[in-house]
Amino acid sequence: MSTIYPSAKQKFMTGQINLLTSTVKAALIDVTVYTYSASHSMWSDAVGAVVGTPGDLLGKTVTNTGVFDADDITFSAVTGPAVGAVIIYVDTGSSVSSPLIAYIDKNIVGNQLLITPNDGDITLQWPNTDNRIFAL
Repeated sequence: MSTIYPSAKQKFMTGQINLLTSTVKAALIDVTVYTYSASHSMWSDAVGAVVGTPGDLLGKTVTNTGVFDADDITFSAVTGPAVGAVIIYVDTGSSVSSPLIAYIDKNIVGNQLLITPNDGDITLQWPNTDNRIFAL
């Protein structure tokens, strides 16, 4: 179930999140530690489930059809438990004020995301389909 957090939708509608000017990050998530909830709204709700180090999304674009995209991202030398999801969030510098944006647990062909770290790099290739990373 890949989805945009309801609180992020509210923030988009009220102009509180600007994907192009904000520091937007992606984090690999251990789904045995974190379970998606529509009531989650801040990075502090999920930060304990991070595998590796979150990375900045670069080359961000937003189209006039509401589609968000960015360059593919590489997480370096990842160790830890299996990854079953990716969370996109705005990094404000504080986990209690950094809004969650999207929870992604499906790969490019719609299968459950499952990545097993092996001390090597993990590259996420965002879909080149109409919705890219996500669409509003």
